[in-house]
Amino acid sequence: MDEIAISARGLTKYYGKTVGIEDLDLDVYAGELFGFLGPNGAGKTTFMRTLMGIFKPTRGTATVLGNDCWKDSVAVNREVGYLSGSAQLYDNLTGEEHIEFISRFNGMGKDPGYTLARRFELELDRKVEGYSSGMKQKLALILVLMKDSPLLIMDEPTNALDPLMQQKLNQVLRERKESGTTILFSSHNLPEVERLAARVGVIREGHLVGTERIEDLRNKRLRNVEVIFNGAAPEALAGMEGVSNFTQVAGNRVQFRYKGAMNPLVRALGSSDVADLNIGHASLEDVFLEFYGSGEGGEGL
Repeated sequence: MDEIAISARGLTKYYGKTVGIEDLDLDVYAGELFGFLGPNGAGKTTFMRTLMGIFKPTRGTATVLGNDCWKDSVAVNREVGYLSGSAQLYDNLTGEEHIEFISRFNGMGKDPGYTLARRFELELDRKVEGYSSGMKQKLALILVLMKDSPLLIMDEPTNALDPLMQQKLNQVLRERKESGTTILFSSHNLPEVERLAARVGVIREGHLVGTERIEDLRNKRLRNVEVIFNGAAPEALAGMEGVSNFTQVAGNRVQFRYKGAMNPLVRALGSSDVADLNIGHASLEDVFLEFYGSGEGGEGL
């Protein structure tokens, strides 16, 4: 059986009567790169802060590298590299002074920080008060990654990074994963998660509504279909099993999403005079929204 790095059972955190997370069950295995996906306000940050012992669970339990997330929070913080969604930096210190300060605690020395700074192209001789939001995010990432922890918990790590820096960060995370580091990171962007993670979980309104392997998501038979008919579109097509998001663009042109085996669709179309047909696999985002829903009145992934 695979070793478990993070385990949550019934993990719940309320803010008064407001649900942060509720009855959340999740295992993240040692050495895996796991994407935690959901819209802003879904509970991703609450979950991570509870794992780090910043919040005391209302009920339920969680262990991080075998340590209870609340009772053993000192050990959790010692062993885990944690990137907050709102990293606190010292405005009156330079980037270099931040690296020197953190190096006194992690036992790794300053060189890993300087190496990462060169890789992320960050100027270290400027005070943080003069940094842009992207520069601050790069410094926060450097301070976390220079610790070389066995487990990284990262809340929206690509926030404020330009596409080039996102690619560089993704490469660093892949290298850490290949060296055996376990990584849990959150995002509201499914394509970003798809590029990195082998397995993802989706959270909405504080509830974990599903976990999937990326390859299994790709194998779900969900397709975008466009048909142009010679004549009117058959009325029965809109109500056919597996058809959703049916739109009649013009009298003889329709678009819809189709889920399921192809033979019933081919038979249905075979009874009509089809002028043109285009069938393509739906994006992973479309797959997630189809199988888990966007939430009533909620945002997309």
